[in-house]
Amino acid sequence: MKRITYIGLIALFAFSLAGSAEAQDQAAEPDYSYKPLTLSLNEDGSKYVRFIIWHQHWMQTNNLAVEDASLQVNHLARRSRFLAYAQISPRFLILTHFGLNNLTPGNLTALGNNGDSPQLFLHDAWTEFRVSNNDALYIGGGLHYWKGLTRLANQSTLNFMTLDNARPFIHWHSLAVTDQFARHLGMYAKGKLGKFDYRLAVNNPGQNGLQQDFGQKASDLTYDGFLNDDQDGEPTGNTIYEGYFRYNFWDSESTKLPYIVGSYLGKKKVFALGGGFFAHPNGMYNNETQEHEDVSHLAVDAFLDMPLAGDDCLNAYAAFMRFNYGDDYVSRWAGTGTNFYAQVGYKLPGSKFMPYVALQSGNYEGYDENTGALNIGLNYFLNGHSAKLTLEYHSISNDPREGGFTTDGEIQDVQQIRLQAHIFL
Repeated sequence: MKRITYIGLIALFAFSLAGSAEAQDQAAEPDYSYKPLTLSLNEDGSKYVRFIIWHQHWMQTNNLAVEDASLQVNHLARRSRFLAYAQISPRFLILTHFGLNNLTPGNLTALGNNGDSPQLFLHDAWTEFRVSNNDALYIGGGLHYWKGLTRLANQSTLNFMTLDNARPFIHWHSLAVTDQFARHLGMYAKGKLGKFDYRLAVNNPGQNGLQQDFGQKASDLTYDGFLNDDQDGEPTGNTIYEGYFRYNFWDSESTKLPYIVGSYLGKKKVFALGGGFFAHPNGMYNNETQEHEDVSHLAVDAFLDMPLAGDDCLNAYAAFMRFNYGDDYVSRWAGTGTNFYAQVGYKLPGSKFMPYVALQSGNYEGYDENTGALNIGLNYFLNGHSAKLTLEYHSISNDPREGGFTTDGEIQDVQQIRLQAHIFL
């Protein structure tokens, strides 16, 4: 009963904020407009520096699926970021992005200077050169986010349709495994030819990731082939190839930056089909045979975001992914086998509310049963994606990487209520 009361209070708090804002809107529509934080570098504004600042604050319960657990509500700075990019000529662009993720009461430090988690770190740092006279070919390099496999692998964190990217992070499958928070060091090429656009990258794997096997079946594989010489004593496995290809049937989408929009909230009419890959030759190492094996993933997806009658809009996305790390291997977020992900949301007419549902199902060789995840949420847009509240029920089933095990040795499911306040400029 106490647990239900607390959950009700969280929901009441969220909807009271939304209701208050709605009442204020009806009484006197406030002016939410603002000019982007841009510094012009010449008279006509063609050379400029653009600044983006955003915060995402969460309140979330502990795992409600744990039997007899006392309910607790925890605060979390999910993201606190600063991004700046400069178009210093028609051919050159430079971007820097830094911030922190997942600042919790558990990793706060007394003075903020003696721990890893609360510290600011680089997310992106790259430069780019336009090779062609049109948009057909750009080449860049550095710590970058031009990723392969799926649309949501390149997801912008400013305009999710859902509260966050799908956890387990199947789209960010390399996160903290071979990269630094979904970024690799390397070079990329991108371009646009009419309605078709592409991104390709050649990267190096990070060497301090979560590279062990998370499966329930015995596997001799570890994802550290790049740390082991081949049988001739030569270094190997030091190159990752990835790419994503997309065709927009209706409105075209921007490829100026890698961050793909989650929902345009009816401002565009987009239907896109995509396909991608991720390949890491000799990335895996068999500790029994002392031989290397390849990592190879493939995916196809479809995205729909369109206005309907009035000011309502529909958002839908689906992706099918085939992962291959080697027999029975389960990585931190995905595993050898397949995963299906889908989401749908509908912005209600004459309202700032957008309910949504998202689900995923993973069929991995290393697990006896399919993993599953379900998110049911409600967005309230005070000012589009620039200022919004999101309330979400989040659950994961049959996945020991997320919930661990009960005292009886059963896989512990995850169930949480999460509330996010999101603002960016």
